Amino acid sequence: APLSGEGYRVSAAFEGAAAELQGSEVKLAVVDVTKEKDLAKELNATGLPTIRLYLSGDKYNPVPCPVPQSSASILTWLKRRAGSAADLITDLSQSEASEELTVVGFFKELNDEYIQVFYAAAIDLPDVSFAVTQNNEVISKYGLTHDVVLLLKKSKLIQAYKMMPQTSKEELIIFITVYQMDPVTEYTGQTATQILTAPVLNHAILFINKSSADFKEIYSAFNSAAKAFRLKILFVWVNVDEPRNGRLMEYFRVREFEAPLIRLVNLTDHVTYHLPSDTLDVETIKKFCQSYLEGKAKPKMQSEPIPEGWDKQPVKELVGMTLEKVAFNPNKTVFVLFYLPYSQESRALFPLWEELAEALKEREDVVIARIDASANDINMSMQGTYPSLCLFPALYAERMVVYPGKRKLKDLVKFVDKEMEKAKKDRVKV
Repeated sequence: APLSGEGYRVSAAFEGAAAELQGSEVKLAVVDVTKEKDLAKELNATGLPTIRLYLSGDKYNPVPCPVPQSSASILTWLKRRAGSAADLITDLSQSEASEELTVVGFFKELNDEYIQVFYAAAIDLPDVSFAVTQNNEVISKYGLTHDVVLLLKKSKLIQAYKMMPQTSKEELIIFITVYQMDPVTEYTGQTATQILTAPVLNHAILFINKSSADFKEIYSAFNSAAKAFRLKILFVWVNVDEPRNGRLMEYFRVREFEAPLIRLVNLTDHVTYHLPSDTLDVETIKKFCQSYLEGKAKPKMQSEPIPEGWDKQPVKELVGMTLEKVAFNPNKTVFVLFYLPYSQESRALFPLWEELAEALKEREDVVIARIDASANDINMSMQGTYPSLCLFPALYAERMVVYPGKRKLKDLVKFVDKEMEKAKKDRVKV
């Protein structure tokens, strides 16, 4: 099938491994699923590039190869599959000084169940260096006892994991994969696959402009919070000033001017949660993450339900599903306050908005409304930050005018009158 960037990498890794294994007992072959349709169907192969190992002619029970980073990944995987934990026994002096992460198992007995779980994890993580030691001096150096797994980098202990009778291969892989990454990972073309294939499915995403004045402070708070949720939530940050992140921002319906903000998403159900605060400090972020894990956080929806009696008060309460219908009514001039309920600046405008609605209540062709921009998706081309005051003239065209003036009653009324006069001149029936 036509290859993606990752597909090319897998294909190149496979070709490299084939060259290395030429003349060995392992035979490598390529199946083009676009041409060999009958064979692809028989082998239940899809268009995605995958590598499978077929043993002893059994075509119904292949062993899937982990997605390789290079040809060395495939060679290591095959070697570990054919070998045993004894192959990993090594002198740690070189491993400890390595720039790369090394996973070291310290076991009392080399034939117990712990080491079988450890070796099974090593097979599934061929891009990671694994080692086994029984050297008491090594373990005492880190103040630990036997039956532990150490993550070492440049002689520094990153994290230790105590093996328990109930520890599974999957749990050990999650531990290694998570601590292999930094507490916070920037989303880029290089890290996207690592993020999306990480075994932790809850992701906290910070959308922020890297060149903003408060970047360092907010990133530091995000990083500190990340350390408290390492095996439960993966922390990722996205630079909203990077054009290549446009598609991701579009997916989460985040606009550059809305940053900084934090969203939480579960990759299984793709339900998104929004941190309802304009203060992004450590405690606020931690509290939000904890409420999410406890099932207390409210999901961000495309639209809140339509409130009962939404149009009975002077200020009409709009939601995502009523916004466009009300705002683009060609016979009404509609003035909408887009607000964030947790923003002090937004809340400060509520009394003024009530005053404006009261002042214009006799005018049947004018609607004063408001909408919570954090709880409803706003599918309009907004400019500037919230709170935002936007007027929709009575036209047979979808036009929006952002109010730029003073936030005083007489100025607002003057603005409404001026736009209504202008709309009368522009009004053209389609």
